[in-house]
Amino acid sequence: MKLSKFIPLIPATLVLASLMFPWGCANTTQPPSGGPKDTIPPVITKLSPMPGSVNVPRHKTKLVFTFNEYVKIKDANGVFLSPPLDKKPKASISGKSVVVTFESDLDSATTYTLDLTGAIADNNEGNLFPGYTLVFSTGSQIDSMCMTGLVQDCNTIMPMKGATVLLYKDQSDSAVFLKRPVAAAKTDDWGFFSIRNIQDTLYRVYAIKDENNNNMYDPETERIAFLDSLFRPSIMYNDSLYEFKKFDMKDTALCLARKAQIELNVFRERPSKQFIVKKERVGDRTAYLTFMAPDAVIHDMRIKGLPREKLIRQFNLQRDSLELWVNDQRKMPDTLQLVIKYDKTDTTGKLKPTEETVKLTYTKEQRAELMKKQKNTRDRKHEDTLCVMTTTAEPTTVEQYGFEVEFKYPLIEEGWDFLTFRSVNPRQQEAPGTVKVIRDSTNLRHFRIMPTTPFQVGYDYFLKIPHRKFRDINGFYNDSTELKVTLPTDEKLSSITLDLKGVHNKYIVELLNEKRDKTIRSFIIQKDGELLFPYLKAGNYCIRLTEDVNRNNIVDTGNLLEHRQPEKVRFFKPDGEKFLIKVLEKAEMVWDVNMEELFK
Repeated sequence: MKLSKFIPLIPATLVLASLMFPWGCANTTQPPSGGPKDTIPPVITKLSPMPGSVNVPRHKTKLVFTFNEYVKIKDANGVFLSPPLDKKPKASISGKSVVVTFESDLDSATTYTLDLTGAIADNNEGNLFPGYTLVFSTGSQIDSMCMTGLVQDCNTIMPMKGATVLLYKDQSDSAVFLKRPVAAAKTDDWGFFSIRNIQDTLYRVYAIKDENNNNMYDPETERIAFLDSLFRPSIMYNDSLYEFKKFDMKDTALCLARKAQIELNVFRERPSKQFIVKKERVGDRTAYLTFMAPDAVIHDMRIKGLPREKLIRQFNLQRDSLELWVNDQRKMPDTLQLVIKYDKTDTTGKLKPTEETVKLTYTKEQRAELMKKQKNTRDRKHEDTLCVMTTTAEPTTVEQYGFEVEFKYPLIEEGWDFLTFRSVNPRQQEAPGTVKVIRDSTNLRHFRIMPTTPFQVGYDYFLKIPHRKFRDINGFYNDSTELKVTLPTDEKLSSITLDLKGVHNKYIVELLNEKRDKTIRSFIIQKDGELLFPYLKAGNYCIRLTEDVNRNNIVDTGNLLEHRQPEKVRFFKPDGEKFLIKVLEKAEMVWDVNMEELFK
């Protein structure tokens, strides 16, 4: 397959021109026509100014791209100027030309690049113009250096499309908040970026998910990545550089063959301000609060008209979301008035103990539904008078997580001693067993019930929760239920074993699905040893490893001003290149993993 098929070339006249101006980018082509439907993308036939032009006027600058057919602007955000101005370039159509203008004057003695990737399509069939980058200067020379890189999500290591990479000569920490960069670029579908025609100097490098397109970092709404050290370009740009060609984004092999000089991992900083951002009454005795920042500090909390001990509260692991329950069976008013004293950010930006009264009120819909239930007691469902619980016993994970029980509301009476557990062996012989109950440290309504002896293949296990042994804050008792579980015996199932060495820290090890958006199994390790992922169906999986530096069992984000990167995440690559693990049927896969080398 010829590379030229994927790298658009400019027509002959501009090729000759590029010999005179070596900073031009040859990147449009005219494929052979044929067939009733037009599948040929537009081709540039004329440019003004010419590639590599110098001393271009700063005032009322106009760039004209003339095509061989009528075109339309498909995505105005694809018209990208580097270095950017305060306002985005304006692109309009004039005949067969795209005319780009600017609302303010260009800077003096500056090399500019104007990129059209993904911005233009033909007028009839919508064939996308593969892109072109025009370079020109308002000074007497063209800057000649370049750089490439990769931007990815810090947790999934997935490429981040449409991120903005920013270069600053100003090395102060405030520059990315307050100033326009001296060069910028957008990442493509593969999170890849290339910045050409920049100065030979030291840069601070950032990448942001620029939600408002102002080419500056807004910490309250945007994510960011930064390079730990200053970067100095080491490669001089020329038209033959593979990384600067315009590729079809669907061609995986060609896109992945590009080499990135740096990698940037994008994270969301914890907000700098603390206050209550959301409140909601979700039930007669239930509500929740959401805080702007994690690690909320509460000094005191009560419901007006009720003793303090009647209020049950529970934070999530990040301590930015708080569930509330009222342990009182009296009829609750339409509005619960929560008096809360917590550390709130004041007008000077400092945390200060502040008392607020938060009104927790029913919505109109909630009030109507409650009135309907109170009026039509005959329509009341059986579950409306029960201590509701959800029970789970997954054959593939029961050895790790046990029988799981989660109650809808906090309990005021617990009857764990009344649980009965038994096993039935393959010869149908029954035997009683004992269990231990493990209360979830992060969810007071969630419990794990583990047998005191290991599970065995071929055995059936039964856990019975008797009637009326648990009572919740509504005064309702539970219904009886019995769970049955058997370890998988499907001979087609497979397993993965990791023999972990060099474990000198605390790590979170997770088995994920192919898309990396679902955790199948999760372990926390602190020493060398084997880690088994059993009972796997044939398919593709990923193994994510996170270095838990502060040992809090979660993946912590970074901080720009403290120059702290997010906690390191690595994906295990069996072949050293690809993170996807292809599991076949009946496979027992074993790998050695040197954690010290992986996180070096």
